[in-house]
Amino acid sequence: MVQIMGFIFWLLIIPFCIGFLPAKFISEDKRNPITVFLAGYLLMWAVFEVITIPAVIWIQYDNFIFVLRWFMAVAILLAAAGIIIRYLDWKRTDGTKSWLGLTNLTFSGLKTETKIEWLLFLALVGFQLYMAVTMTSFDGDDAYYVVESLMAQQSNAMYKNLPYTGRSSSLDLRHALAVFPIWVAFVAVKANLHATITSHLVMPLLLIPFSYMIYYEISKVLFNSNPESNLVSNKENIPVFMIIMAMFQLFGNVSIYTNETFFLTRTWQGKSVTANVVIPALFLLLLWLFTGEKEKRGKNAGLWIMLVCLNMTAGVCSSLAVFLIAILLGAMAVCLMVVERDWKIPLKLGATCIPNLIYVMLYLGLAV
Repeated sequence: MVQIMGFIFWLLIIPFCIGFLPAKFISEDKRNPITVFLAGYLLMWAVFEVITIPAVIWIQYDNFIFVLRWFMAVAILLAAAGIIIRYLDWKRTDGTKSWLGLTNLTFSGLKTETKIEWLLFLALVGFQLYMAVTMTSFDGDDAYYVVESLMAQQSNAMYKNLPYTGRSSSLDLRHALAVFPIWVAFVAVKANLHATITSHLVMPLLLIPFSYMIYYEISKVLFNSNPESNLVSNKENIPVFMIIMAMFQLFGNVSIYTNETFFLTRTWQGKSVTANVVIPALFLLLLWLFTGEKEKRGKNAGLWIMLVCLNMTAGVCSSLAVFLIAILLGAMAVCLMVVERDWKIPLKLGATCIPNLIYVMLYLGLAV
């Protein structure tokens, strides 16, 4: 029970409360529990990167203890600030609106066949979760990534020993800046559970539904004829889209390199999070930012904050993802510049990649 409460606190409550900070600057039609949850995780992972990477590079001994103390303190402070800000906003409405500001998560008024489609989708997701937990997969990368989490948990050191042998080694630059295994170790320590169990059991239960939440938000934009409305039109199309995505994930194991393979068999690895959370979230943020008439798009400062945090999250997951996200943003910036007829769009999207540039400069500086 103690472990379950620890996971609920650090994987659900803390990121959700942190998400109130960026959500304050997002228009109400986009502000719902999924948006708050996504914003919280992106901001939390960005903060984790800022705290952990300097500790990996410049602290010689017991650097994981430094991360445990400082990230815990900062995360709790951010969560408390999020609760206070949300409470103050709610008080300004005289309590007429939901405390959480839930504006567009509604499943009322659905046809019977649409409800059946939603049940089918939930059954598919339930099957995936069941198989991911009971038929957990092991591969060669576990000998590195999971062991890195375990060594941090047991020895309080990050990237100081070679996972394959346990012997001391120089800094492994290829992996040292991608600190997602360290975040898994942090969660494992705070929940008082073995890092291997956390990776193979808990992470799929979190990340698989998390990915589908992002696809759900994408579907609402794609099938909504009026993005500024609180009511989602074409509701019957959304569960069909979600079923198709679930089927892609189930039958996408056409090679060991597809994102579907990583999604279900290597869920806990940073590469999987890049393919199944970070990249879909990138498309979602761009859809939110550039869908609808310019004068009716509402507040979007929070979305730009989330986009900056997403670029930082890419570095948490994988060093290669830093380049991949920057390339994707560059290609999208050119397309959006032509469609929107706004030459400032590449400058705005380019500015969100400043963390990527700093990351690359640090990587190259350490490599020299």
